[in-house]
Amino acid sequence: MNAKQRLLHRQQTISSRLCVGLDTELSKLPSSLQGNSHPIVSFNGSIIESTSMYASAYKINTAFYEQYGESGWVDMKKTIGMIPNEVFTIADAKRADIGNTSSAYSRAIFDDLNCDAITVNPYMGYDSLAPFLEREDRMVIVLALTSNPGSTDFQRLISNGKPLYQHVIETVLSWKASASIGFVIGATHPDELAMIRTYAPDEVLLIPGIGAQGGDIDAIMQANANGPVMINVSRAIQYAGDAADFGEKASEAAKYYKDQIGYYS
Repeated sequence: MNAKQRLLHRQQTISSRLCVGLDTELSKLPSSLQGNSHPIVSFNGSIIESTSMYASAYKINTAFYEQYGESGWVDMKKTIGMIPNEVFTIADAKRADIGNTSSAYSRAIFDDLNCDAITVNPYMGYDSLAPFLEREDRMVIVLALTSNPGSTDFQRLISNGKPLYQHVIETVLSWKASASIGFVIGATHPDELAMIRTYAPDEVLLIPGIGAQGGDIDAIMQANANGPVMINVSRAIQYAGDAADFGEKASEAAKYYKDQIGYYS
């Protein structure tokens, strides 16, 4: 199975399109873990154990680990190693550069971390993404229309009658790629999502912005028209509880969002 098939198999097996974000911050960990020698790994292990029955994927924002240098990279590898093999893993790294640099990024994420997918930035064009696109066993998730307020600065600029994000999606889909292709579409843009599904009906969409960022699940799922999606929820699950029972609270939150998102067969 290719990466898309593996993801969809996992989603079908557990009837879930929930992606749990592991954007772990030391300052937000429960007090019971503050004296632990590896608090991030301990916290993440508990979150994974408590939520993996509801998660079709985990998204690891690499910046939250890279900020701690070597120890952070080790914590990230250990975290990914604790995720069950059948659960899809995404390195939210937003990488891209000239070809040889992207080749190094690709090896780091796909070979060293062994993630199933990576988020990438398309601004530098095809040659900057080619090393990722060559990996037939992986998924490349391209930034298209993000949920942050600054997305209006460039992504919505009109060129030849179309917004820039539409040019990005259509152009990427025209490229030769061995990897599975996906796109990041923010949950704060349900109207645009409905239009995107008219020209990208079958591509996997990673949709962040549910929960703490205020995205509306019902509006997003209605706009999605049953296309393949991963709905990411990070803080609202990770930090659902801040006491000793944080794992139990995370489990309850994960089940809640899984059920709210729903599943189609």
